[in-house]
Order: sequence, then C-alpha cells, then structure tokens
Amino acid sequence: MRRARRGRMKMREQGVTRLSVNRTPRHIYAQVISGDGSTVLAQASTLEKDIRGGATGNTAAASKVGALIADRAKQAGVSSVAFDRSGYKYHGRIKALADAAREGGLEF
Repeated sequence: MRRARRGRMKMREQGVTRLSVNRTPRHIYAQVISGDGSTVLAQASTLEKDIRGGATGNTAAASKVGALIADRAKQAGVSSVAFDRSGYKYHGRIKALADAAREGGLEF
C-alpha cells in the first residue's frame, strides 16, 4: 500500500496523465486517468467480450489489454502517460501489459 501511495502522490504532484493497472488472479484492468485524477479517459480489461473467450489470468491476455488500452488512449488524444503499477512488481502480467502498451504507441 505504501509503494502504491508513494508513486501515485508523485504522479499527482507532477500532474501527469497516468496508466493505472489493477490485477486479480483471474483478470487484469487498466485505466488512463487524467492529470487531476477526476476523469477516466480510457479503460480496458479482460472482461471485454473479444478478450474474454480464452484464459484471462495470463500474460497473453495482459498483452491484449495493453494493446487495447494503447489504442483507446490514442483515440482519446493521449500519447504520453506515467505508468502506475499500483505497488505491484514490474514482472509477469504487469510487464506484459506495459510492453504491449508501449508497442501500441503509448510513451512512458
């Protein structure tokens, strides 16, 4: 909790748009949140119909979510974000989502 709070407070001080990630054992969720933290500009998760067909708790599903969130963020006019990993280690599904978002055109 302290790691997540410390990172978020730093991003809020800087006023940057952030890509926030949350994971559960079955699903992974991603949101692009405005710099002031008041609005969600884009969102994607493994609950989407086109992703939900197969396994949703693995790195392949996380990379699909990363590509989808990058596409939706581009449509919302966002190209640069800060990556808010919510205190999770940058490993596994979190890393797969981040790499796919970078390949999709998001800069962080």
